[in-house]
Amino acid sequence: MRAVFLDRGTFSEGIDLPAPQGITDYITYDDTPQEDAVIIERCKNADIIFTNKVKINAEVIAQLPKLKLIQLTATGMNNVDHQACTAHNITLNNVAGYAVKSVPEHTFMLMLNALRAGIYYHQKVVDGSWQANGNWCLLDIPLIDLEDKTLGIIGVGTIGKRVTDIAKAFGMTVLWAEHQGRSPRNSDYTAFDDVLACSDVISLHCPLDERTHHLINQTTLAKMSKQPLIVNVARGGIVDSQALADAINNEQIMGYASDVFENEPMLDDDPLLTITEHPRVIFSPHNAWGSESAQITLWQILSKQVVGFIDNYA
Repeated sequence: MRAVFLDRGTFSEGIDLPAPQGITDYITYDDTPQEDAVIIERCKNADIIFTNKVKINAEVIAQLPKLKLIQLTATGMNNVDHQACTAHNITLNNVAGYAVKSVPEHTFMLMLNALRAGIYYHQKVVDGSWQANGNWCLLDIPLIDLEDKTLGIIGVGTIGKRVTDIAKAFGMTVLWAEHQGRSPRNSDYTAFDDVLACSDVISLHCPLDERTHHLINQTTLAKMSKQPLIVNVARGGIVDSQALADAINNEQIMGYASDVFENEPMLDDDPLLTITEHPRVIFSPHNAWGSESAQITLWQILSKQVVGFIDNYA
């Protein structure tokens, strides 16, 4: 079968991504512009499309009569028209379970950096501020320990549960948030509003859908009585960027640590760019998923899926 990888550049250059067994013609592009005509031209002879972030809409799918499989190189599936795939008898697969180490570890990297003002203090060392101060240490921004703090987790899947285990190892109390507006399903869960009110740190791990779009907004931020740190390694659209920036400036919350944004790369007028000098704000460019181990594991899972599809199709 013929396969086209539209955005191989979303993986590290040094990671080997061989064609899965059964693919006889394999073309890769580092990047593909989000233009229907270009996507159609590159994929017109393909049986299989690999894509991470390139959007495949109904109009494109209708122009690819040879297409049999769209294999996403990620977990999120909102960049492909599901209904169009069904209508044209095209299989749509994603990959899950590859970042169960990478994302939780990145979560705590962000969390610890924000609570201990890591970027702020790093800059004080390299720009000469520490030397000019003359003291043997700087402590103008308090360092905050994780132990004895309460962590509220919104989104209790595989990653949320792994974050729970790590948090408990740090000596944190963990609250699992029930869906907004619902009573806790069992004793493991806590009402959503209670998690907002009781948490010193809130970590987001939920999917982005109609229920969670701008879940963190002016109203929910006002319920966070302990002025928590918010960590977002889920999806940028879960947070209302303007409301979040306002909450930082109004000292409603302690800080914001995020790997994801509503537009990626961020737009020049993103409100979050106005708070980057805050000592408890840290951003990373949507790479929490991408440790070397996670990328290798992702491709191993993907390859097995593709081989299975080809074998079944034959």
